[in-house]
Amino acid sequence: MYRKAHESDLWRIYLSLLRFINAELTRGYFLEHNEAKYTERRERVYTCMRIPRELEKLMIFGIFLCLDAFLYVFTLLPLRVFLAMFRFITLPCYGLRSHRGLRMSDRRLLQPAQVCDIFKGVILLICYFMMHYVDYSMMYHLIRGQSVIKLYIIYNMLEVADRLFSSFGQDILDALYWTATEPKERKRAHIGVIPHFFMAVLYVFLHAILIMVQATTLNVAFNSHNKSLLTIMMSNNFVEIKGSVFKKFEKNNLFQMSNSDIKERFTNYVLLLIVCLRNMEQFSWNPDHLWVLFPDVCMVIASEIAVDIVKHAFITKFNDITADVYSEYRASLAFDLVSSRQKNAYTDYSDSVSRRMGFIPLPLAVLLIRVVTSSVKVQGVLAYACVVLFYCGLISLKVLNSIVLLGKSCQYVKEANMEEKLFNPPPASTPGKPLGKSQSKYKPTQDENLSASVTSQPVHQKENAAPQLVTSNSDQFLTTPDGDEKDISQDSSESKHTSAKKDLLEIDRFTICGNRID
Repeated sequence: MYRKAHESDLWRIYLSLLRFINAELTRGYFLEHNEAKYTERRERVYTCMRIPRELEKLMIFGIFLCLDAFLYVFTLLPLRVFLAMFRFITLPCYGLRSHRGLRMSDRRLLQPAQVCDIFKGVILLICYFMMHYVDYSMMYHLIRGQSVIKLYIIYNMLEVADRLFSSFGQDILDALYWTATEPKERKRAHIGVIPHFFMAVLYVFLHAILIMVQATTLNVAFNSHNKSLLTIMMSNNFVEIKGSVFKKFEKNNLFQMSNSDIKERFTNYVLLLIVCLRNMEQFSWNPDHLWVLFPDVCMVIASEIAVDIVKHAFITKFNDITADVYSEYRASLAFDLVSSRQKNAYTDYSDSVSRRMGFIPLPLAVLLIRVVTSSVKVQGVLAYACVVLFYCGLISLKVLNSIVLLGKSCQYVKEANMEEKLFNPPPASTPGKPLGKSQSKYKPTQDENLSASVTSQPVHQKENAAPQLVTSNSDQFLTTPDGDEKDISQDSSESKHTSAKKDLLEIDRFTICGNRID
């Protein structure tokens, strides 16, 4: 009896096991019961697939913006300095007679933009001659004698120092420009133009030396036999993914990081150009050696692109940011370019790029001129004729690049519906004082269009109002709250709302080194 009961229990267990296996093999489930969740997951996959294309479109546009500001130093800046010096020399001879009825502030010899151009040219010239006292060959052999680990640490320290220099450098230059052009009747609270000028020269010189050390370290990595240093330096880019992907990012923070990546990529391109020039000089400009460098150059560029794509793809995934945000970033950069061409522009375009991306072209230009003049020997009339033709080609490239960028920028601004913001600049007011009723905003007529505004010359503003940097809300479409956020913001006070929302025009070199905007 006991045996039969035991067999029956075993048979039931066996049947239960068969039913379990059958249930596991034939068990079904319905994904449509959680449709929203799976739709969201699919959209995330599509977003990650769209990130490379949208990111590279932003990167290409930003790199050409940096190229335009960089070419400006070599092409238009010398011509503008020449015209300013010509005006400074010739205007006192015949121009002051027609200015007798004007105020003293309006009878200035040079306009503020011309004063800034002269300072830029003088700083560039002085730093170029100072760079002749820096021996590149001695620096190369000194760096080459160090160990691989020490060079890796040095290169990381140089990257941090470059960001710090970029963050503080444009402040020094802006302080010089404003000190030199500040109205004379205004009470001055500064140390003087000459100390600011020496500070600017010292900054550009030190920053140029720092970039030279970066280029030399990269050159040592290219010329090492086992390529271990180059591999370690490239792997350092992937460490950047670990430091960025798992942090919380908002749209404004991602815009800040995108600008920093654009500046970093363009700077690396110039560093690679310097490395190629130095190596080609050492091998007597043998074209066969260029093909030896080509794989390493492509490897460095490919690693930069891959790191940027992976980093931005996972940042957007973890923070639920759509790929369309890169089109908004591109429209914001385009707005900077278009607004700098208006009559009431507050700043030069190259300075606008410096503030937004942290890219300061003067130190990089000083180093490139120093490397080119030491690598290329110009002797004879034919060589000088080639230099003149090359300069004309650079001017043509600058003009072509500016025209294409201006056209594309107008297109991006129109697509983002930002034309009205171009015609409504904020009125200039004294810092710390509210706007009076007499200070009315500029309202354009209906027949004024975008193309007419961006090709006009700047108009001199009255000096009774203090000039300010542009604080236009050009990018408020990136910080506009959604429906749920609007309900929350209506309950909060106005001061809290304005402090919580950051305008993208305020995201510049000051926040390049940080991960969050407090």
